[in-house]
Amino acid sequence: MKEKEATRINKFLSEMGYCSRRAADKLIEQGRVTINGKVPEMGTKITMADEVRVDGELISEPQEKPVYIAFNKPIGIVCTTDTRVEKDNIIDFINYPTRIFPIGRLDKPSEGLILLTNDGDIVNKILRARNKHQKEYIVTVDRPITKVFLEKMANGVPILDRVTRKCEIEEISKFQFRIILTQGLNRQIRRMCEYLGYNVTALKRIRIMNIQLDVPVGKWRYLSENELGEINEMISDSTKTHHK
Repeated sequence: MKEKEATRINKFLSEMGYCSRRAADKLIEQGRVTINGKVPEMGTKITMADEVRVDGELISEPQEKPVYIAFNKPIGIVCTTDTRVEKDNIIDFINYPTRIFPIGRLDKPSEGLILLTNDGDIVNKILRARNKHQKEYIVTVDRPITKVFLEKMANGVPILDRVTRKCEIEEISKFQFRIILTQGLNRQIRRMCEYLGYNVTALKRIRIMNIQLDVPVGKWRYLSENELGEINEMISDSTKTHHK
């Protein structure tokens, strides 16, 4: 990924409209270009994390590199960026070297997949892309699951002064089911189950959109270029649909 982001300095100066590539090569030969305060060699590549100057004039300031993380949140960790108030917060737990924040939330007693980033633009687009923003969970309850329970959960349950959106649900075992939501109401699955006389004893999120949970509890990984590309496609499709 870094290699793809990197651009030759002469091409960069040309794309910035500063001068032609040939003129840029001359500037580099004359030692008039600096990258992070140092005179580069011909053909040096830069990324958006580099500061570029010509004759001391700032051409490009370093930008914060976009970060996209998939994290398997343990039970007991709170999805907040307020590190002063909540000692068991997600930010201190991950301890990433630059500022990141969670996309959406996952309750303290729940575990599983949550995405974190420093890209506010993608957060807004994902949260707006309601019809594409699928979230899949494995849920364990305290009573045997019935056909009536599954039908009512699938067709919508009245909670928080509204009826939940229709969703996909299937029984896994006597006390466990899989559910796919396109909605993110506060404590939604727990409230839906409570309304129907069930208590949730365990709740794990295993997928958000195209991102699968594939790291151990308490661990994280970067999203791949393919995953990011798929997310961006989903977001753009959803935006077009939304405007119609």
